[in-house]
Amino acid sequence: MLLIIAVGAVSCRKEACENPFFCDWDTPFEVPPFDQIKFEHFKPAYLKGMEEQMAEVDVIINNPEEPTFDNTIRAMQFTGELLTKVQRAMVPLSNANTNDSIQALQREMSPLFSKHRDDIALNEKLFERVKTVYENRDSFDLTPEESKLLEDEYLGFIRSGIGLSPENKDKLRKLNSELLLLSVKFGENLLAETNGFTLVIENEEDLSGLPEGIMAQAADAATAKDMEGKWLFTLHNPSYIPFMTYADNRALREKMFRGYMMRGNNGNERDNNQIVADIIRLRVEKAKLLGYESHADYVLERNMAKEPETVLNFLAQIWEAALPVAKAEAAAQQELIDREGGNFRLEPWDWFYYTEKIRKEKYDLSDEETKPYFSAKNVTDGMFHVAKRLYGLEFAGRNDIPLYHPDVKTFEVTRDKKHVGILMIDYHPRASKRGGAWCSGMRSQRIDENGKFVTPLVSMVTNFTPPSGDTPSLLTPDEASTLFHEFGHALHNLLSNTEYTSGVSRDFVELPSQIMEHWVFEPEVLKVYAKHYQTGEVIPDALIEKIEKAGKFNQGFTTIEYLAASSLDMEYHSLTEPVEINVGEFEKSAMEKYGLIREIIPRYRSTYFSHIIGGYSAGYYSYIWCEQLDADAFKAFKETGDIFNREVADRFEKEILSRKGSKDELEMWVAFRGREPGIEALLENRGLLQQ
Repeated sequence: MLLIIAVGAVSCRKEACENPFFCDWDTPFEVPPFDQIKFEHFKPAYLKGMEEQMAEVDVIINNPEEPTFDNTIRAMQFTGELLTKVQRAMVPLSNANTNDSIQALQREMSPLFSKHRDDIALNEKLFERVKTVYENRDSFDLTPEESKLLEDEYLGFIRSGIGLSPENKDKLRKLNSELLLLSVKFGENLLAETNGFTLVIENEEDLSGLPEGIMAQAADAATAKDMEGKWLFTLHNPSYIPFMTYADNRALREKMFRGYMMRGNNGNERDNNQIVADIIRLRVEKAKLLGYESHADYVLERNMAKEPETVLNFLAQIWEAALPVAKAEAAAQQELIDREGGNFRLEPWDWFYYTEKIRKEKYDLSDEETKPYFSAKNVTDGMFHVAKRLYGLEFAGRNDIPLYHPDVKTFEVTRDKKHVGILMIDYHPRASKRGGAWCSGMRSQRIDENGKFVTPLVSMVTNFTPPSGDTPSLLTPDEASTLFHEFGHALHNLLSNTEYTSGVSRDFVELPSQIMEHWVFEPEVLKVYAKHYQTGEVIPDALIEKIEKAGKFNQGFTTIEYLAASSLDMEYHSLTEPVEINVGEFEKSAMEKYGLIREIIPRYRSTYFSHIIGGYSAGYYSYIWCEQLDADAFKAFKETGDIFNREVADRFEKEILSRKGSKDELEMWVAFRGREPGIEALLENRGLLQQ
C-alpha cells in the first residue's frame, strides 16, 4: 500500500525564508538544495509533513461523492508531498553522510513515523473507500496499470492489518514501532563496529606480500589519523579484502578476519545479538497476528516465489551442485598449504590468500595485474558506453547541482537530446557512510497530479578504494561488476515509464541490475573502456583471455557463502512461533543442518546481516533467484550474435525496465523471453552445470 509518494514542487509556505522544505526548490531539476538545508530544518518539516498528509487523507475520506478510482486510489498517490520531499534529502544523508545528530533524530522520529504509517494503513474509513472501488473495479474503465495499482492498494491494507480487532490493531502498532526502532539501532551499532576496528602496523615486515598500492593506501590512512610512519587497515572492503588476499602474516589475517566476522557480537554496548533475536521474535508475532504461519509466508506471498518451500527447494538445487565444487576448492588449498610446508589446517582466514595463489598459479592472473586497467573513471565510462549502445542514453557531467557530500559526481542523462534524469555516483568509503553498495531513487519517475512527466533523480553509492597520491581509484574485477550492477538499478529507475510509482518484488528487482554485470568483461566492451591509467594502453588480448578463463574460478566458494547466508535468512524467517532464540546457537545449528564446511562462513553472519534487518528479510535469496532470469535474459542477446542487439534491448526496456512494478513480474518476463524461467542458465553461468 502506497503511503508516501514523491511529486513535483510544492507551493511556498509562510516559513519559506526559514526552512527550505517549505518552499519551491529552484535548483536544477529540483534536486534537494543540500547547500541550504540545515539539520534543524528536518524535524519541523517532518512533523509538518505528517500533519499535512493526514489532512490530505481526511479530504479523501470525507469526499461526499461515491468512491471511484480517481477520487480515492489516484488521489492517494498525491498525498504526503512534503513528507516525501524531506525524505528525499534525508535518505542520502542518513545512509552515506550520517552523524550523531542525524542518528539521534532517526531514533526520535521512528515511533512517530511508525504511528503515522499505521494511522493510514489502519484507517477503516479510508479502507472502506478503497474496498468499494476494488469490489466495483469491473465497472471502471481501468488501464492494466491502474488495475494493478488498485489490487496492490487493496491487498496492502489487508496485509497491513486492517481486518484486525481494535485490540490486535493496538498490538500491531506496538510491534511496528518496536521493529522500526530496533532496525535503526542495529544499523547504528553495525556502523560503529565497522568503524571501531582498526589494525595498525608499525613493523614493515608485517606488510610482506601486500602490493605497493595497498601499502600506500594504508600509509595514507594512518597519516590521516596522525600516525605518520605506520600503516592503518580497516574493515571497509577496499582495505579488508586486499589485506586478506595478499598479507603473508597469517596471524594478522586471522586478527582482521575475527574483527570482521565478530562485528556486533562482542558483548559490548554495540552488540546486536539481542536486537536480532528481538527482531526475529517480533516478526513472527506480527506474522501470526496477521494470519500467516511465518514471516517468510507473509513476505513471499507478494514475491515471484510465493511460498517458502519454493525458495528452499530452489536453494537446495544450487547447494547440491555447488557444495562439491567448494569442497574441491578447499582440498586444492590444503594441498597447496601442505606442498609449501605449512603445518596447519585451512581456516576461513586463509581462503582469500590461498585462492589468490592458486589463481596466480593456474591462470597467471591476479587483481593487481588487472586493476591498472580498471580505474573508477574508465569503468564508469564503460558502463555509460554500454547504456548508449543499448538504450541510446548520454551522460554529461554537471557541476551546478547541490551535493549531499563533496565526493559525489553528478551526471545529467539524456536521450535524443531530451532530459531523462539525474544520476549521482558516490564512490568511496568514509566513516559517515555505511558499508556495501546500493542504488536509491531520491525521486521516482511518475506523472504528477497535473499530468506532467516527473523525471527521476537516482543515487548510486559504493565503497571503492579511494585515490592515493597520483594513483586514481583502481577497481578489482569484482568491484567493476559491482559498479555495473548498481548502474543496472539506476537504469531501471531512469527508464521507468509509468503513470504511478509502484513497488517491485524483491525477487525480481535484481534482474535489471544483474543483467548489466554480463557486459563488464565482454571483450568488445573491455576494448572500449579498459585502458591503463598511466599509459592509456588498451587492455591486451592476452589479459582478456586470462580474465575469460578465470571467470568461473572459485565459484564453489562464492556460491556456497552466498547460499549459506540465504539459507540462514530463510531459517530465521520460517520460524512459526515467537520463541526467544540464542542467535549464535541458532546460526551454528542452521549451518550444520545444511552441511556448510568449516572453511567457509556465511557471507553475512547474523549480527551484521543488514540486508535481512532491512528490506531483504526472507528475501536475500532474491539475488540468485534473479540470476536464473538475468543469465537467461543475457542469453537472448548472445543468441543473436550481437550483445548490443537493439531489437532485444528495445524489448527488454519495453517489457521489463519501463514497466517497473506496473505489471505482474512473471507476465513481464514471459512477454520478454517467450517462456517461463529455468535454472539451467544460472548453473551454466556459474560453471556448475556439469559438476
